Parts: sequence; C-alpha cells; structure tokens
Amino acid sequence: MKRTCIYSLSAIFFLALTCPAFASHAGPSISPDEAIKKLADGNNRYAAGACLHAGINQARRTETADKGQRPFATILSCSDSRVPPEYLFDQGIGDLFVIRVAGNVADTDEIGSAEYGVDHLGTPVLMVLGHSKCGAVTAVATGAEVHGSIPALVENIKPAVDKAKKNNPSAQGDALISSAITQNVWLSIEDLLKKSALIRARVKDGGVKIVGALYDIESGKTTILGPHPQEQLLLAAPETTTGKH
Repeated sequence: MKRTCIYSLSAIFFLALTCPAFASHAGPSISPDEAIKKLADGNNRYAAGACLHAGINQARRTETADKGQRPFATILSCSDSRVPPEYLFDQGIGDLFVIRVAGNVADTDEIGSAEYGVDHLGTPVLMVLGHSKCGAVTAVATGAEVHGSIPALVENIKPAVDKAKKNNPSAQGDALISSAITQNVWLSIEDLLKKSALIRARVKDGGVKIVGALYDIESGKTTILGPHPQEQLLLAAPETTTGKH
C-alpha cells in the first residue's frame, strides 16, 4: 500500500511538470518592452489594412494543442464587439491571453484571470485596454438606468467617472465620457495592483509591465498610455481584498 501511494504521488508530480494543463510556463523569451512593441507594430498593421494574419492556420492549432500556449501578452479589454484584441493587434492563436468584460473592469474574476496570465503563463505584459464610445462607461457617466446584474458590474466604474468630474468640473457630454474612459483604464490598473500580491510581485521584479491603452473604434489605432502615473505608490501600498466595490 505504501509503495502504491508513493507511486501515485510520483505520477501526479510528473504530470504537473510535463502536462501543459498543469505546468507553469516560463513564458515567451521576450522582454516586456519587446512585447509592447510587438503589440504596437501589430496595431499599426491593422490600422493600415496590412495585417499579416499569421498564426491562424492548422499548423498553429496543432502546435498549441501539442505544446500548450505561450502568449506574450495578457490583455484585459472590454467585451464590446468592435474591440477584438486578436484582430486589432494582428496576432494569432496562442499569442494573446485575453480577458474580456464590459467596461474592462478589474474585479475578482478578472484579477484571477490576469494572475493566471502573468504568473502561470508568464506573459511579460499586462495591458488594460479601454476604447472610445464605451457603452459601460457612458451608462455611468450619463446616469443611464441599467437592470439585472449590470448595476453591480458598472459599480466598478463609478470611481473613474467621479474622478473625471473632479478633475474637470465643467466637462460634460463627450468630453466627460472621454475623460472617464481614460480614468477607468487607470482605475482597473489600480485594482489589479492593489488586490493582487502575485501581480505586484511580478511587476516589482521586472518580469511584467502593466500598461494602459486606448483603442479608437473608428480609426483602428491604439494609443499605449504606459504605466499608471502613480505606479510606485501603488506598489508600496498594502494589499486590499478582492471583491465588488
């Protein structure tokens, strides 16, 4: 019986090291800055109508099925149907670990998914991607009536709208919405850093860069905003618990 137990534990340990479903990957062999450039170059191709459409064939499907995934970026983006990250960065199967939710908010599920991307898969970049004409941010900024489970979701966005109003009390309409969309990107990064010890540790050791970005749904262009303006203060702050705001 004892020998059987030892054998079983050894088998589980072997699986954990070798099976793509269990193994913790070292991630792609590129730096955070190289990964950001790769995203920027892909978006430039997309906006110019010159996509390579690489990595979307049978060979890539077979490769990722047999060897597992090794994405070079984790992206938290909005669920908006006009904002497909794989397309707008001209990337293929297995290149991006994408988390999509209305308003690109960072609550418990999104933070856990981001931790999987940067800590388990080892992506050197974590991007929070906002976009123009975001319906979720617009709903909060305009005080629109929402129903079902949506109020709990957009509650995450209210601090961003409040900050946009505080920074520019006279802003209204499109100006307020645009400012709130940017503030919402920063707010999601704040939540990621404040509520995840795993992500903070990866940022502190230089293995991951967290950057904000804004996508314009009409031009197709993405502006990479860079790290949070107060990143160092956020990294030094005590961790808060995950959960709804």
